[in-house]
Formats: sequence, C-alpha cells, structure tokens
Amino acid sequence: MMATQAMILEHAAAMPAPTWHFLKMNDTAIEIPEGLEISPHVKVSGPAKILKGADDIERAVEGAQEAWSAKHPAPTQQEIAEREAFLAAEVDATYGGTAQSDYQKHADALEASRSLSQAFEHGLGSEAAMFLQRVAGKRVVVEGEAGQNVEVDMIVKSVPEAVSVAAIDVVAKCGAEVNVRVTVDSQDADNGTNGIAGTTIRVFADVGSRVGIERAQTLGEGYIDLDDIALFAQDNAHVTVKQTVLGADVSFTGLAGDLRGQDSNVVVDTRYLGRGMQKRDFNYLLRHHGPRTKCELRANGVLMDECSKTLRGTIDLIRGCKGAEGSESETVLLIDEGVRNKTVPVILCNEDDVAGNHGATIGHIDEKQLFYLASRGLSQEEAEAMFASAIVEQAALDAGSSEIRESVIRLGERLAPGFDEIFEEEEI
Repeated sequence: MMATQAMILEHAAAMPAPTWHFLKMNDTAIEIPEGLEISPHVKVSGPAKILKGADDIERAVEGAQEAWSAKHPAPTQQEIAEREAFLAAEVDATYGGTAQSDYQKHADALEASRSLSQAFEHGLGSEAAMFLQRVAGKRVVVEGEAGQNVEVDMIVKSVPEAVSVAAIDVVAKCGAEVNVRVTVDSQDADNGTNGIAGTTIRVFADVGSRVGIERAQTLGEGYIDLDDIALFAQDNAHVTVKQTVLGADVSFTGLAGDLRGQDSNVVVDTRYLGRGMQKRDFNYLLRHHGPRTKCELRANGVLMDECSKTLRGTIDLIRGCKGAEGSESETVLLIDEGVRNKTVPVILCNEDDVAGNHGATIGHIDEKQLFYLASRGLSQEEAEAMFASAIVEQAALDAGSSEIRESVIRLGERLAPGFDEIFEEEEI
C-alpha cells in the first residue's frame, strides 16, 4: 500500500481579498504527516457510480459554458480597446489614480477569461483539492436525471495511521432533486492515534434543480479532518449544505460556490463544537454572478477549554448580479477564558442594487443564566458541560440519516457517559 509523504499545503483556505497580515487569518497551512497508509474506507448506499477519472462534472460545466457564452457575448474589439485605454489612463493619472490590489487584478483576469471551469473554485484551495483527489483515487458519482429524485448515504471510516478520503461528484440535471448524506467517523475510540479523514465534493446544480449535502464529522482524538466543497448553481437552482463538526483534533472546512444562474440560491448551515486543544478552521466563499441570486451563511458553535477557531466568510457581489442578496451570521458561545476565537465576515461589492448583510454574536454564558442553573442545583462546571452537550444533542435530533445519528450519539457518549440514554428512552 502507498503511504503519504510529509508535506505542508501552504495558503490553503485563503481569503480572496486578504485582510491585515497581523491578524493571521488570510489563509492556513495544512500539515500532512509522513507514513500514513492511503487506505480509503468508503461505504455507499444508494444509486451511485464509482469511477476512475470521472468527468461528469466536466461535461456539465462544458454544457453550461456553451449556454452562458451564447447568452453573454464576448466584448467586441472596440470595447476591449476602450477598457484598456481607461485602465491605462487610471494608472497614468497624476492625481488620484485607481490603485488595484492583487485581488482586484486576479478578479478582473478571472472575469476576462470568461471561463466557467476556472471559476469553479474549491473551498480549501486547488492544492488541497488535488491532494484529496489523489489519495481518494476513484470518484463516487451521484447523478440525478431530469426530474429524478435521488437519495444517497455514504460513510467515510478512518482508521489509525491511515488516510481515508472520498472524492464525490454530484450532478443534478434540470429539475432533479439530489440529497447526499455523508458521515465521517473513526473506527476506534479516542486513543490519540494519528489519522486523516476527508471529503472533496463537487456539486453541479443544473436549471431548476435542488441539491442537499449533509456532512457530519465525529472523528476521535488524534485525527485531522479535511472538508472541501465546490459548488456551481445554474438558473433557479437551490443548494443546501449542512455541516456538523464535532470531533477530530484539527478540522479544516472549506466551501466555495459560484451562483452563476439567475435566481439561484445557496444556503450553508454550520454547527460546531470545540474543546480541549482542538483547532477549527472554516473558510467560505460565495460569488454572485447571476441577477437576483441569494445566499445565506449561518454558523453556530460552542467553544470551551483552550480550543481555537477561525472563520472566514466572504460574499462577492460581482458586476451583473443586480438584485442579489447575501447574508452571513454567526453565533458563538465561549465557555472558558482560554478560548481563542477569530471571525472575519467580508462582503465585496462591484454592483449596485444589491444587498449584503453580516453579523456575529459572540459572548460568554450570561451570569443570570448561571445563577438560575445554580439555584436548580447545577455547579458552574455542570452548567457549562450542559451547554456543550446541547449542540451534540441537537445534531443527533436533526440528523438526516440513521448513520449520522448513530455516529453523533457515539461521540456524545464518549464526551458525556450516559448521553445515549436520552435517545434510548426516545426510541422506547
């Protein structure tokens, strides 16, 4: 069996428009240990194909490229010349010329290329996505034909001293509804062993389709979780992504989406728990190209002990997306003083007649709440543990499949012995 070589994936999960360097939030580095056996353990239930070098996504994007190019003709030579003359005049301006950042130059070049495949970005970055694809080997392809309803469940089971990764392509054709539920779990209890588990998911949502992606991560201690998603939405397509991050020592979560079609909609709902010395890193990027497109980024988490969390959320309202709306919000409960929390919501705008909203609610448990719970016989430690277990309990209640529910309950039992009794009573 093949094994990993030691490497560092530099500048992973990078913000498209960097902020101040001293904040140390612009990107992250993912360290891959040496000597981990490449041994995917993926179980698939439902209609799916397992292929080597699958190109279903590529064909779908090529078809979208033809339709989009026909609807958006390339600029004429005169228009190109006028644009170049305008930029040259700005650069040469004696006073107040527009200075473009590296981000603006890259964004202009990307739009000028008129390439949908180049705009199909990955949340953890291209280098991390290529690594995940390489160790996964084959792709699991879930395809919904026009008007079809498809349901698929997958389990990625990581083992000690190994890398277990699934590369998943989801193609929903016109009017199809596709739901994919992924459980990322470990075969052993918490014992400090090294291991990596991950998924790289590409989603193509065609005209009028609906796609649901649910991913729950309940890995034990010692593991690294890599969660990479790339989305592409056509006219009137709706994509919903639900992410639950509860386990693993280190987790990297990245999602990038291109709302290319008019009236397309993307909703991302993330729940997470951080404890001990765990590290949580989230990166979201949604680019609005189509008119009246909508996106919503929601995150809710509980942080305790001395864990750290970073969240980058970028909504990019690109010229041509008139009537678009984007919003991002986060609620974070900080249980202990040793927690390190960083949240940077970013809205980029190059179009008028659009709406962008962001907000964050971050704070400790209210003293009045602690006093009330103390009057009911709970110590401060018991009260804090209750808040932490509540997010795990809610994840189990909201699980979209029995596999996800069972893995969440197992993790809850490891965190708080007796946790599973709640659900035993419920089943009776």
